[in-house]
Amino acid sequence: MISVCHVITDTNFGGAGRVLLNYCKTYNRADFRLSVVLPRGSELLEPLRQTDVELIEADGLYDRSYSREDVRNLAVIFRQHVFQLIHAHGALSARLAARKCGIPVIYTRHSVFDPPRRATRFPIRQIQGFFNNRYADGIIAVSPAAKEILAATGSDPRKIRVIYNGVPPLEPGPGVYRARFSWGPKDLVLGIVARLEEVKGHHDLLNALALLPEPIKLLIAGTGAQEAALKAQCRALQLEKRVVFCGFVQDVAGLMNSLDVQINASYGTEATSMALLEGFSLGIPAVVTDFGGNPYVVESGVNGLVVPKRDPHAMARAIERLWEEPGLRKQLGAGARAAYAQRFRAEMMTRQTEEYYREVLKQYG
Repeated sequence: MISVCHVITDTNFGGAGRVLLNYCKTYNRADFRLSVVLPRGSELLEPLRQTDVELIEADGLYDRSYSREDVRNLAVIFRQHVFQLIHAHGALSARLAARKCGIPVIYTRHSVFDPPRRATRFPIRQIQGFFNNRYADGIIAVSPAAKEILAATGSDPRKIRVIYNGVPPLEPGPGVYRARFSWGPKDLVLGIVARLEEVKGHHDLLNALALLPEPIKLLIAGTGAQEAALKAQCRALQLEKRVVFCGFVQDVAGLMNSLDVQINASYGTEATSMALLEGFSLGIPAVVTDFGGNPYVVESGVNGLVVPKRDPHAMARAIERLWEEPGLRKQLGAGARAAYAQRFRAEMMTRQTEEYYREVLKQYG
C-alpha cells in the first residue's frame, strides 16, 4: 500500500481542484492510500468529503504557493503521518517541506500562459529551473503546451510527464436551457464555460456573434470580473435576446446537453479545458482558439475547428460553417466522442498518474 499526500492551496473550487477530485474518485484503492492537505474552509472540502480520502485542514496555505510558515506547518504534518510520496498541485511550500522531510515529491503544472521574455532568459530561467529541478522528483504537465513552457523556463524536460486531464462522462439528457428559452432545432446554441476574465476571450466571442445570423444563440456560464463589461458589450451590440448569462452552473450536464457547439476563445491562459472534455463525452464539437493546450485537445476537422486567437472574424466563419453544415457538425461530434473515449477519460488520467508515482518512487530508491 503506497501512501500519497496531495497538497492544494486553492480556497476556491477551480480547475486544479476538479482534477484532484476526479482522481480521488477513481484511484486504485487496492494499492494506494490517499490524504489531501488543503486550506481550512476551502470550497473543495465538501466535494472531497463525498470520497473516502483522508482530509487534513491546515491553517495558512490560502491561495499562495510559498511562505515560510506554510513550509514549517506542512513539514509538521508530513512528519506526523507516514507518507511515501507528496503530490503538490503547484505549491512550492509543499515541495520544500517534502525535501525537508526526505520524502519524494511530484508536482503538477495545471496552467498554461505565455511567460514574460525575461523568464526564458538568464538569470531568471536558471533560477526557476533550479527550484523546479531541485524541489521535484517528477513534474506532471496537463498539456504538451505546459511542458513546453516548463522547459522554456528552465525545467529539465526529462523530468516532465504529460498526463492529460480526465473527466467522468456526462449523462445525456434534456437540454434544460433550450427548453427554458424556447430555442428550437433551427437554432444553433453555442456555449462557453469559463471564468469571466479578460484572457478567456469572451469579448472576442461576442464580437464574433454580432457578425452571425440571429438563430445562433450563446450561453455564457461562469462568473468573474468582466461580467458587467460583457453585459454592457451585449447591450451595445444589441445581443441581449441572443445571449444568456448563466452565472455559476451546478447542473453542468443540463447546460452541456443544451449545446450544439462549445466555444473556447482563450488567448492568455488555457491548459486542458475540463469543459471541453465534458462536452466531448456527449459528442459536442468545439470551436477553439489556437492558444495554449487547445490545439492538443481539438484537432481541426476531426473533433472541432481551430481558429487564430483574438480573431472574431475567423471565429465567426468557423461557427457559421457549423451552422450551415449540419453533416459536418455531426461528423465532428462523433470525433469528439471518440477523442474522449480514447484520451480523456478520468480512469486514463488516474492510471497514468499512478504509473508515474511508481516510476518516481522506484527512481528515488
